[in-house]
Amino acid sequence: MTDSDAPVQAPAATPRGDGFVRGLGLFDSVMTVAGAMIGSAIFIVAADMARMTGSPGGVLTGWVLTGVLTVAAALSYGELASMMPHAGGMYIYLREAYSSVMGFLYGWTLFAVIQAGTIAAVAVGFARYTGVLWPLISEDRYLISPLHVSAGYAISLSTAQLLAILSILLLTWTNARGLVYGKTVQNVFTTAKAGALVALVIVGIFVGRNASAVAANFGDLWTPRGYSPIAPGLDAGTLFGVIVAIAIAQTGSLFAADSWHDVTFAADEVKNPQRTLPLALAIGCVAVTGLYVLVNIAYLMALPLAGIQQAPSDRVATAALQVIFPGPGTALMALAIMVSTFGCNNTLILAGARAYYAMARDGLFFKSAGRLNKAHVPGGSLLAQGIWSCLLVLPRTFNPTTGKYGSLYSNLLDYVISAALIFYILTIAGLFRLRKKRPDAERPYRAFGYPVVPAVYILGALAIVAALFAYRPSTTWPGFIIVLCGLPVYLLLRRSRAM
Repeated sequence: MTDSDAPVQAPAATPRGDGFVRGLGLFDSVMTVAGAMIGSAIFIVAADMARMTGSPGGVLTGWVLTGVLTVAAALSYGELASMMPHAGGMYIYLREAYSSVMGFLYGWTLFAVIQAGTIAAVAVGFARYTGVLWPLISEDRYLISPLHVSAGYAISLSTAQLLAILSILLLTWTNARGLVYGKTVQNVFTTAKAGALVALVIVGIFVGRNASAVAANFGDLWTPRGYSPIAPGLDAGTLFGVIVAIAIAQTGSLFAADSWHDVTFAADEVKNPQRTLPLALAIGCVAVTGLYVLVNIAYLMALPLAGIQQAPSDRVATAALQVIFPGPGTALMALAIMVSTFGCNNTLILAGARAYYAMARDGLFFKSAGRLNKAHVPGGSLLAQGIWSCLLVLPRTFNPTTGKYGSLYSNLLDYVISAALIFYILTIAGLFRLRKKRPDAERPYRAFGYPVVPAVYILGALAIVAALFAYRPSTTWPGFIIVLCGLPVYLLLRRSRAM
């Protein structure tokens, strides 16, 4: 599309926050950044990263690279946030840098899969770990047994799915009551889960320090062992294989650090957003990614690499605590993850609804989603997001060979990882485009290290996308099909507005 494909509304009509309450200060905004980032992935994905890279050095390099890329993106993104501090975040930036269709395709994917699918996944994660403390909650205890709709798919309602749905509805309701409710839940739970990660670092490094694990992991950082093949004829046993493995392993660590930009969706509710948003993005991303690296150092000090690679159900943090505190370790970690996932979902629910509000104001979403309720929040948008997220909890995948059920949203999230990276790349590239397109626009914050820092992110993310296309095509191409499915929807919406 070209610049002639103007937004449905002119830039001057971008929502300025009429009716919104500017109730998010710097601390609240940092908590929003951290709260959206910290979910359950940090406790799990190290196992797959260890199997893929085959070495402690590969695992740590993966997390360090994730930190570098995330912070580089945040430092660059801050310029866009200070330049266009309106509800909608990346939807607004893509719309203004490229065209309305580009903004819509991101918003479509966000609603259809990225945000709603993540909300569903995090809610089920909350329910699964609740089941550790209360066995009645289980994905195998059915209120409605699986109803097969095809050979590989079914719909069910288990006690775990029911709890996941109830948690989504509860958080949707509290956020619909006003910003003060949403930010209170967010601040309390984000503080608690950040504290839990700090405690895990301290316990893992100082209390659970395992001399033999330390010697094996840090005495031999790079010798590949126990690794899984990346593709036929390619594994971490060669230098090229290690590089590819680290690139592909980023899907896990980047997912653990994702949603760092969600605070910009609520820019109209941030106090002094031109200053607060860039600061919050930088502080939150540096703090969380730094903490993630320390958590993985703690894992490597408490467990041998094989213990990480073979952790039951990939629950590395649980395996580490079980070694340090035999018996109560499992329950302690379950409680920590319950707090983490519940708080994460509150932030995702709060932020995502503001993106659909901006789309609705441009005539590209349900009309009711573009109105604020009596509590000065987008109640219709929250409701639409909540309903769709709940529906995504219900479908199950089915493997006829093993007889095991999975979750449809897990497949969808796998599919859109590459597409999400492309949207990030386009957004940061939009920084360069807007510097030329609108050289005189007010920029209260100019990207740190421009043009080098934004270029570092773009090149690093492109390398990861290229590796995924080359070695994970089955989970890469479907994501782009999901994105492109938004094109006919966009055309229908444009046509309906023209009639």
